[in-house]
Amino acid sequence: MNREGISILIIYTGGTIGMKQNPETGALIPFNFNQIEIEVPELKKFHYNLETISFNPPVDSSDISPDFWIKLAITIKENYNKYDGFVILHGTDTMSFTASALSFMLQNLDKPVILTGSQLPIGMLRTDGKENLISAIEIAAASRNGQPLVPEVCIFFENRLFRGNRTTKHNAEHFNAFRSDNYPNLAEAGINIKYNFAFIHYPTNKRDLIIHTDLDNNICVLKLFPGITPNAVDSILNATGVKAIILETFGSGNAPSPSWFLDKIRDAVNRDVIIVNVTQCHAGSVDMEKYENGLILKKAGVISGYDITFEAAVAKLMLLLGKNLAPDTIKQEMAKSMSGEISK
Repeated sequence: MNREGISILIIYTGGTIGMKQNPETGALIPFNFNQIEIEVPELKKFHYNLETISFNPPVDSSDISPDFWIKLAITIKENYNKYDGFVILHGTDTMSFTASALSFMLQNLDKPVILTGSQLPIGMLRTDGKENLISAIEIAAASRNGQPLVPEVCIFFENRLFRGNRTTKHNAEHFNAFRSDNYPNLAEAGINIKYNFAFIHYPTNKRDLIIHTDLDNNICVLKLFPGITPNAVDSILNATGVKAIILETFGSGNAPSPSWFLDKIRDAVNRDVIIVNVTQCHAGSVDMEKYENGLILKKAGVISGYDITFEAAVAKLMLLLGKNLAPDTIKQEMAKSMSGEISK
């Protein structure tokens, strides 16, 4: 691959990866990403045109909101024709939410958008940030016959490339922070980067990038547990302004069967509140016809989330609600794969 002329935009939004230690105080502070090649001199060996944009101030990943996703999507849109790929540096806690949101917001994407970060600041000796950044850039720049090798929104972390809307953060301490339990890795980085081409999405037609920036966050989450009370259920199902609810169920989509619980579910559905069944399990899929306790939810009007992650369900609902679609249309769209987020 001829590296000359390849342009990659690095977007630093915040997070651990962009920190270094202040030599005077010992405190962690963001470093200037315009000097990224000083902090990571290995990048000079790529001979790529690397440019940076930094959010000012940096955003802690715990403070991520739909407004942040909109700003990020607009940044990519404004720079889309200038660069061959994009690397987004992001805090790990909500990285899967952002990757999921971008996968739905960036319609007709045909360039790599790779999110990465680190568990240790890039200025620390044992940091995982340098390797993650270097590999993410290489993947964002990789092409064959003029076609990007991974033209979708991904997360790269600890030698593995994942489809972004299939990921969940599962570890707060180890370097392998992310998993994609219901979809294969898109690539693995060892001595060479080996791509799993059969599982990478490639667009069949080249179309102009369209971004969707109307998001509606009037959703709630009802996580079931043994002993859940009517008052707890009421507080979620009857929350002011709620339009959709993610019902986190047991196993393959099962829920308690007492009449009071089902009556409250039916009442919410009759008020056009969309209720999506998402399993609490990290791996596997919702199948509401497998057990009686799942079937009763289906009969009550709850729709299946199949094998969608919680993070992707949140982002997908916000996008669909933002389009002001009729409830029945949203239910139909939730059952379809928009960006490879469910196995359908």
